[in-house]
Amino acid sequence: MNPTSRTSAWGAVIALLATALIHFVEAPAAFAEARYKGLLFVANGVGALIAVGGISRGAWSWGWLLGALVAGGAIVGYVASRTVGLPGIPAEPDAWMEPWGVASLVAEGLVVLLFLVALRSRRRTTSTTQT
Repeated sequence: MNPTSRTSAWGAVIALLATALIHFVEAPAAFAEARYKGLLFVANGVGALIAVGGISRGAWSWGWLLGALVAGGAIVGYVASRTVGLPGIPAEPDAWMEPWGVASLVAEGLVVLLFLVALRSRRRTTSTTQT
């Protein structure tokens, strides 16, 4: 693992741990809004922890991909909940700047960014070893 990949992996692990923590802390409030939303929050936290395990072990094929999927999915859910709303829950256009939501978006955006950096680094390393 090259230094860029190692730094990206540690950054992603920290950001995914933050994402998991935020979603577990916010899950009770999500359950109060709709059961499925609470379950999605818990699933997000569990998925983030599983991705942490994969990335920590260097499992590119599922660790990084799961981390990017969890983070990207959470970003999509956040934007949808504030714009068009979620099934059975009206849009919350005034909730864009909720502290936990902003912290979660920062962590998730970082995971997606680091995934792209790691992907580029992986492609570069693969192409270098093939030539």
